[in-house]
Amino acid sequence: QVQLVESGGGLVQAGDSLRLSCAASGSTFNSYTMGWFRQAPGKERQFVAAIDWSGSSTYNSNSVKGRFTVSRDNARNTVYLQMNSLKPEDTAVYYCAADRWGPGSSVQRDYEYWGQGTQVTVSS
Repeated sequence: QVQLVESGGGLVQAGDSLRLSCAASGSTFNSYTMGWFRQAPGKERQFVAAIDWSGSSTYNSNSVKGRFTVSRDNARNTVYLQMNSLKPEDTAVYYCAADRWGPGSSVQRDYEYWGQGTQVTVSS
């Protein structure tokens, strides 16, 4: 069982940066591929980025490539999403998710555990 708690969301202006954190419980964090997804109002949840259990491989959606960076600190059981050059269309609730020994999937159903989400609002 893994419990995930996101933090770091907020209201920012276009062009600003934010760093989201996702703290995981349990002693097996380093066996989980971690993903970030987001859901804007009235839209389906979509994949943002993922990082494998070792941190050696990362995956990004085309919409955030070059602006967002996913990283992890296995000693702190935490995964991060550094978001730069934010745009109003990045406004959404951001969720982290865990997939044990996962391949860095962009598919929601591949992830076993989910956090409660953190709101990111980008004003123009």
